[in-house]
Amino acid sequence: MAPVRADRLLSILMTLQLRGRMTAKALAEQLEVSERTIYRDVDALCRAGVPMITEPGRAGGLALLGGYRTELTGLSGGEAEALPFVGLDAAAAALGLEASAEAARLKLLAALTPASRSRANRVKECFYLDPADWYRRAVTPPHLRIIAAAAWANQSIEIDYESWTTRKSRMIDPLGLVLKAGHWYLVAQVGAKRTTHIFRLERVREVRTLTTYFVRPKRFDLAKVWCEEVSRFEASLRREKALLRVAPSAMWSIDRLGAEAAEAICAAQPDQGGWRKTSIWIEGISHAAGLLLGFGTDIEVLEPEELRVELAQRARQICSLYEEPAMNVRSSKSNRPL
Repeated sequence: MAPVRADRLLSILMTLQLRGRMTAKALAEQLEVSERTIYRDVDALCRAGVPMITEPGRAGGLALLGGYRTELTGLSGGEAEALPFVGLDAAAAALGLEASAEAARLKLLAALTPASRSRANRVKECFYLDPADWYRRAVTPPHLRIIAAAAWANQSIEIDYESWTTRKSRMIDPLGLVLKAGHWYLVAQVGAKRTTHIFRLERVREVRTLTTYFVRPKRFDLAKVWCEEVSRFEASLRREKALLRVAPSAMWSIDRLGAEAAEAICAAQPDQGGWRKTSIWIEGISHAAGLLLGFGTDIEVLEPEELRVELAQRARQICSLYEEPAMNVRSSKSNRPL
């Protein structure tokens, strides 16, 4: 989304102050406008008293004359809100704050000394955050911006939410948003007791902003609350234990079982053949069987017996699924004329 003209003029000024010289084409691509618009903006800056030069040719471009600098680096309201998202391009874009975040970044860089600015630019060259997991695309929930606006305004909302088991409308007080592994979550308080709940925004089917406002809890710490809720949720999944025997060939993909299970397996002492034996927490028989089946013979379940039976039953079902088609293929090949 291209910034409005006043923001764009300031972005041009800050960019040239930081980089020294740029072509109109490069500025147009950065600000998502035409080169003709850039030249009109440059004329406007010159009329406002900003000394600028334009040099034609391959080595030419636009530049500020004589090292001109501006101290107009104060952050606007929108830029201040976008400040935490500087460098988090995916999150800023999803929330519609990409232009404000970029303007805030330029102003912050302009306020630095040349040496500090160089170090800051070096960090950007060497570090990039990609929040989405492998083989997944970042998904922006359709109601993200409405819910974010309600959270910033301390405004209650009504959501039509579809959980694993049911779908119903709920009135909630949105406290904050969390982006985890490419998915957006909402931390909110629900009901008269104002208990804390976490909602996955992809499962919000409809949202309605209410006319009521709520008072945020004193000294509310979103990061702390999120970590506590995640720890509580993970602890609730530790329902049973399984004793495993793990082959060396399974170690490269053992993270698929989760961090806690992977840590326990890696900490186990391997025997002479490299196999490791250890107990891990599992969510349940069916869930564990689905995860372990993908390891084939690289992981053997020793206990509990119910999990061994479940794995054997699923393995027979898979064999049955593929044996009959395979026999038909072999039969059709044998019936071909010589």
